[in-house]
Amino acid sequence: MPSLKEFRNRIASVKSTQKITSAMKMVAAAKLRRAQEQAEASRPYAERMGRMLGSLARSVEGSPGAPKLLAGNGKSDTYLVIVATADRGLCGGFNSSIVREARRRIDRLLGDGKTVKILCLGRKGRDQLRRFHGDKIIDTVEDLNRPYVRFEPAAEVADRVARMFDEGEFDVCLLFYARFQSAISQIVTEQQLIPFSVEEDEEEAEAEAPEAIKSGAVYEYEPNEEQILKELLPRNLAVQVFKALLENNASEHGARMTAMDNATRNAGDMIDRLTLRYNRQRQSVVTNELIEIISAKEAL
Repeated sequence: MPSLKEFRNRIASVKSTQKITSAMKMVAAAKLRRAQEQAEASRPYAERMGRMLGSLARSVEGSPGAPKLLAGNGKSDTYLVIVATADRGLCGGFNSSIVREARRRIDRLLGDGKTVKILCLGRKGRDQLRRFHGDKIIDTVEDLNRPYVRFEPAAEVADRVARMFDEGEFDVCLLFYARFQSAISQIVTEQQLIPFSVEEDEEEAEAEAPEAIKSGAVYEYEPNEEQILKELLPRNLAVQVFKALLENNASEHGARMTAMDNATRNAGDMIDRLTLRYNRQRQSVVTNELIEIISAKEAL
């Protein structure tokens, strides 16, 4: 049985930990509000841009003049998998859930005989993936959300990916990140960046289309569709990476706030249990001392 001093030291240690987790929870909650607003504000622009490009893509589908980012290079032998995670831990299963889904996809691709290259956005993704696919990691980009998520670093990542595609280093690019839903729920999302994938629901597109399009009106583009797509597809690539970073940032803060709240509650429960054991031990010690005093007195 531990001594009373050991119980007191353990209780003091857990109380110190509880103060730290409580402070981290408050910091994460303060950052979450701004991160959530930024993530939700980025969705309409990114989604509308994707729909507009999807509409243009349908009109040039199969055309010999279609941009390479849309039509691809005709192969699917080499995949570039971008895994976006956090640079820090202590956020529950946030990083592990993203890496888990990315590993499943990588394993399936390797099982199909594909070549896989991994680009990590965040240290935690690299730390977990290098234990299983360390030889496939080509680079790690860190500190993309410090002091906050900005568009310029996302555009640099997108430019790098586009250059790699132009140089023939891969055929298909996949992005893994966590879409923010709430502080306790983040949805791991897989998105194909290259070639541009049109995955829009036809009924939804028809419902949201202008009346002129529903009536069968024909639009003429100036410049033509191919030139518009050539200019907008690289920009859309940067927008989608930026949106993923914003979603990840909000998801990270939400997961950390939830994890630290659970840790604070668990620390409180542990303090209560240790205090109960401490009181029982102290009562036992006092009782034994009284018995010894009474026994000594009776012996005299």
